[in-house]
Amino acid sequence: MADNPSAPLLGAEQSSKPSSIRSQGSKRSQHSQHSRNSDESRPLLADDSDHRDYGDAPQYDDAHSPAASSLRSLNTGSTKKRPWRWPSIIALTILSLLILVILGLGFAAPSVMQEYAKEAVVFEPTGLSIESFTSTGVQVRVQGDIKMDGTRVHKKPVRDLGRAGSWIAKAVQSKQSHIEVYLPDFSDVLVGTADIPSIIVNIRDGATTHVDFVSDLSAGDLNGLKDVAQNWVAGKIKSLNVRALAKVSLKTGIFDLGEQEMSETMTFGGNDLPTIPQYNIARLNFHDVEVPEIGNALEADVSIIISNDYPFRFDIPPLGFNVLVPGCTPDVPLISVADAYTKSITVEPKQDISVYVNGLVKTLSGDLTATCPNVLKSPLDTLVGDYIHGSETRLYVRGSEAPVEDTPQWISEFLQSIILPVDFQGKTFENLIRNFSLEDVHFSLPNPFSGPDSPDSKPRVSATVQALVGLPDEMNFAVNVNHVRANSDIFYQGKKLGELDLSKWQDANSTRVEAHGSEKAGLAVSSIVDEAPINVTDNAVFSKVIQAVAFGGKKVVLSVKANVDVETVTVLGHLVLRGIPAEGSVFVNPLSTGGNDLKAIAPQVGFLEILETARSSLKLGAKVNITNPTEYSATVPYLSIRLLNNGTELGDVYARNVEIKPGTNYNISVEAVWNPKGRRGAAQGREVLSQYVSGFNVTLSFRTHAGTIPTQPALGLALSQFPIDIPAPSLNPPRKPSKPGDERGPDAPSFIDDATFHIFTSTATFTILSPLRKTSLFVTHLNATAFYNHTEPVGSILYDLPFEVPPGISESPNLPVDWDLAGVGYQGLKDAVGGRLKLDAKANANIKIDNWEQDLWVLGRGIGAHIRL
Repeated sequence: MADNPSAPLLGAEQSSKPSSIRSQGSKRSQHSQHSRNSDESRPLLADDSDHRDYGDAPQYDDAHSPAASSLRSLNTGSTKKRPWRWPSIIALTILSLLILVILGLGFAAPSVMQEYAKEAVVFEPTGLSIESFTSTGVQVRVQGDIKMDGTRVHKKPVRDLGRAGSWIAKAVQSKQSHIEVYLPDFSDVLVGTADIPSIIVNIRDGATTHVDFVSDLSAGDLNGLKDVAQNWVAGKIKSLNVRALAKVSLKTGIFDLGEQEMSETMTFGGNDLPTIPQYNIARLNFHDVEVPEIGNALEADVSIIISNDYPFRFDIPPLGFNVLVPGCTPDVPLISVADAYTKSITVEPKQDISVYVNGLVKTLSGDLTATCPNVLKSPLDTLVGDYIHGSETRLYVRGSEAPVEDTPQWISEFLQSIILPVDFQGKTFENLIRNFSLEDVHFSLPNPFSGPDSPDSKPRVSATVQALVGLPDEMNFAVNVNHVRANSDIFYQGKKLGELDLSKWQDANSTRVEAHGSEKAGLAVSSIVDEAPINVTDNAVFSKVIQAVAFGGKKVVLSVKANVDVETVTVLGHLVLRGIPAEGSVFVNPLSTGGNDLKAIAPQVGFLEILETARSSLKLGAKVNITNPTEYSATVPYLSIRLLNNGTELGDVYARNVEIKPGTNYNISVEAVWNPKGRRGAAQGREVLSQYVSGFNVTLSFRTHAGTIPTQPALGLALSQFPIDIPAPSLNPPRKPSKPGDERGPDAPSFIDDATFHIFTSTATFTILSPLRKTSLFVTHLNATAFYNHTEPVGSILYDLPFEVPPGISESPNLPVDWDLAGVGYQGLKDAVGGRLKLDAKANANIKIDNWEQDLWVLGRGIGAHIRL
């Protein structure tokens, strides 16, 4: 032994890894069974989980040495292997050296006694606690039982000689001893030192000695340990060697055995390395607070539950921390966001630890709120965005000055060098924005002269957005909303219709709504949206919406899903919350009561003028009154719609710079081009005009096309499959007061107001009401027949000389009448001399307006005629 004073008593050649921990209680339970076997065949580890058959020549595994097993007995009482943690490494190293000290007799004994000592000892700890933190380290109390079990020695000669020697020596006493712990992998940095008081141990076989002592552990090289801790936090340590050196003076009875030096190295790797314990943030609450010399600040109360698998009992003094968040890129320094403090914490063995943290956010630094390059978000935006979307969020915690002077300085200094990542799961705030709606909606159609990529080339909407923003339970501080923006998707019957671009900041204001009933507190936010573009992404869905609005007869429900950015004003200043999910509904009133008509629009043409003429076409201008049955208004910069009847194209209607408001809209300027194409078109056009001037109900169809909205051709084509049928509007020509017996309806075209028949001169004159306000029309040919009692001819008119019909009310020339003298109608005519007679008429007429000429058939009913001699 003198030649090799540093030979390890625990066996340097074997690994002391904790992975081979065995329960001492299990070993004792099996001892009685194995005692019946011969000493030579008894396995050293009676509880070997592999149940190996040792036979007559047992094979001894050095990894299961008694000293190593005694260290591993820290985990006794658990049938489930637990991962080792950093405090376990320190504690096991100290206990290992303690055993070496207690069994120091082996240094003065022959090698056979040394072998016996290191295999026979069993140490069962019963308590390990930190009594207090000192200015240089901690004061630790160790309690346990040391047993000598000779049956664990596998060589019979060693076992017999050891039993005899320990019976003679009886007990060994160690004087106060000094232990140093190093980390060889980190340039032998000193972890710490410990002073062990004098201990007396009964070393006879089967004897048990209870030990209970307090040891002062002093921290070693703090700077070196800081580097070790940072490497451990960063996950760079895959294995760790721990080496302990001890100097101990021993005596037995009256014999002084002198001072001995000893060394022991243990290796930890894989799952044996310590890890950050599991934790759960049980409560998080933010509220306003008034801080002296600072003013308003934001305080956070946090409750954290930390998993504790350690058999230690101690009190942690109050600690201070800085809370940090990542910067824009990994290579920039972390940004301080808050100061946090903990009160004294009591740790009980293998019981979860409740930690209450009080944090204070004094201000939001410029680095925290400045927009990062290329991502358009600040570090604070990223942090809050991840949290409110339920993503895992990472903060960093670094030690700072302790909140009280009683906390040892070495703890604060050590913690200040360690940056610990803290991950916590975000919280998905469902229905954070609720009761989302649009009011005072105003639609604007695209500008035909805008570029294809310009916002003006798309339909736009202006509205007042109303929303109730629910305040999370964690948020208990004053907050006001002053700006909002969003990118919204619009859906109809579950299918995406398009996108509402609210990417520009919109002014907003908010009012706090206190909690009531089951409703939580919230903010009523109002914002005016001005000319936000609508991008229609699915023309088929959009067509269905237009069809439902025009013909459905009931409100159309559009769903809106948005990610909203909210700029708020808090006690810390302006804070932007980005990407808050919001959902709502927009209800669109129908234009009709159902069916393929839009009677509710009730169009009326109040002014008509001829703008241009050609041989077969007319360009007309008109003033139209229409009724908007919805609460929405609209701006129409340009609109072109095709005019049809029975599927035949007759012309086009144009509107420019039209403002539509709810209710009746008067004197809307429109233009129309009457231009039937081909024989079929000419025939259908003649029929439509004839029916119209004769007072029949004529239905016109309006259909969009690719040029309806020039900047959105796909939109016009998509809507073209839903032509809109509208009764032809009345022209409302100037009209005299109604006369008794007038059977014409109030909306029927009244081009002939009345007539006067002269029997003796066989002539007739007519009062003609022209709907044209500026242009005269000419009747170049007239072939008409008047009827009494609907069927009895009275007379006929054949006139080939053109006569003018000026705008407004005019009288026709004296037109020759060929009486039907033999008919019943003529007799009725004579009977009505000096009075009035209701007559019907059928006529073919040729009408000419400048270059345009058209022949028509005309039917008149209930025309009041004056009968004169």
